Amino acid sequence: MSNFDQEISRFGTHAVKVMQCENLDDCKEYIALGLADMDIAVAPVIREALHKVVDRSIYGYTSVDAGHTFKKSLKNWLKTRFDQDIEEEWVLYSNGSLEVLKSVLFAFTQPGDGVIIQRPVYGHFTQIIEDECHRKVQDARLLKDDKNYYTMDFDALEGQCSNPHNRVMVLCSPHNPVGRVWTADELNKVLEICRKYDIILVSDEVHADLTRFGHVHTPILKLARPTDKVIQIMGIGKTFNCAGLQCANAIIPNKRLREQVRYVHGDRGINPFSLEAQVAAYSEEGAQWLDDLNNYLDETVRQVEDYFAKELPQVKISHPEGTYILWFDFSDLGLSPDVIHEQIYNRAKVILQDGSHHDPDQGQYFQRMCYPSPRAQIMEACKRIVKALKEVL
Repeated sequence: MSNFDQEISRFGTHAVKVMQCENLDDCKEYIALGLADMDIAVAPVIREALHKVVDRSIYGYTSVDAGHTFKKSLKNWLKTRFDQDIEEEWVLYSNGSLEVLKSVLFAFTQPGDGVIIQRPVYGHFTQIIEDECHRKVQDARLLKDDKNYYTMDFDALEGQCSNPHNRVMVLCSPHNPVGRVWTADELNKVLEICRKYDIILVSDEVHADLTRFGHVHTPILKLARPTDKVIQIMGIGKTFNCAGLQCANAIIPNKRLREQVRYVHGDRGINPFSLEAQVAAYSEEGAQWLDDLNNYLDETVRQVEDYFAKELPQVKISHPEGTYILWFDFSDLGLSPDVIHEQIYNRAKVILQDGSHHDPDQGQYFQRMCYPSPRAQIMEACKRIVKALKEVL
């Protein structure tokens, strides 16, 4: 039985998450909630599986036969959790969703070509597109209402897809950071537009298993046609706190598309730890742990939303349908972005992530919080933030 309230120190483990404060000597005074990995112990079934690998005492090359075991676990998981049918031959192993994206861009675009995203969106998409692949971000911005609820702007999306210089679209599903779980109708419209203009659609679904308050994620390939140029990316990294194992899957039914991606991406060998971690995660025990985790995260969201509604109602939070991320809007406080950052990061000593990382044009008043940590830690961070902001109001 997992104890999600157990606090586990990550100092001294070379964890990126806890080393993001400006003065490294003071890091232990901070609560670090800026990076999307958990401060919660992995499912016991995963820990036990990894202990068995350690006990073998040899960590050599893993046979290609392991691919069947690895892919079968994914196939069974998708059928059980999402009623999605896939074939093992569709699956390419990767060490992360961003590595798949890079391979797609190198395979199908040239420097200077456009890649469509929907800001505000996961900032590393921009980094991969512009800094590493030297392509151009083309933004089909999401629409936001007065309650900070986001929807797709399909007119803007079609406008970008109709541009012959734009060859690829990256969909974040569920959406990081605004927390939307796209409906089947929304996804079908995206597919229709991409099909119309022959756009390759890369759907990053690494948060697919993390849904809030009864929402249900729809995998893009469950709706796509066999001939559609669609790539669905899944993985255990976010769901099961195994990001450091670098274990992800690209599912590509279109044979020609799959072979072109494989040519650039290569056939990656599965390491023995990632293999056993995924098989263990995608088990009945893993599923039960995940259900318990989602219930725990739902309650954390309720408490955070209630706390800000009571103590600092000017702060708006996009109510999440999925992921373990909260998207805060501080624009109604009447404070500058620099003051907001100073009070949260240096006065409250809470590390979030500036919204401009995900939305360079309009994200200055926003902050992203990753909340898959013991609830007491999250609530302490919220209390610090409110106290620090009230000091300057």
